[in-house]
Amino acid sequence: QVQLVESGGGLVQAGGSLRLSCAASTRTFSDYAVGWYRQAPGKEREFVASFNWYGSIHYLRSVEGRFTISRDNSKNTVYLQMNSLKPDDTAVYYCAADASMIVDGTTPNYWGQGTQVTVSS
Repeated sequence: QVQLVESGGGLVQAGGSLRLSCAASTRTFSDYAVGWYRQAPGKEREFVASFNWYGSIHYLRSVEGRFTISRDNSKNTVYLQMNSLKPDDTAVYYCAADASMIVDGTTPNYWGQGTQVTVSS
């Protein structure tokens, strides 16, 4: 069982930046794929980014070049650096983990509680 706790959400103006963090409880964090998803009001949850245990990184096309996912296995933590934020990025952001790979279209086994990101215009 893996517990995930996100932090770093908040309110920011368009064009601003935020960094989300997600701390994992497992001692074998490096063996897990990790990712970020988001859900805006009235919309389905969507894949944002993933960092698989074997090193591959994937992004939602609309965030590529603006968002960067990274991980620090020594701290059991995954980050999402979000730059040039737009009002359309407003959503609850969820951290996720899985022992297998995470890409758009897969459903990870472990989820955090979510953190709100609001981008004002």
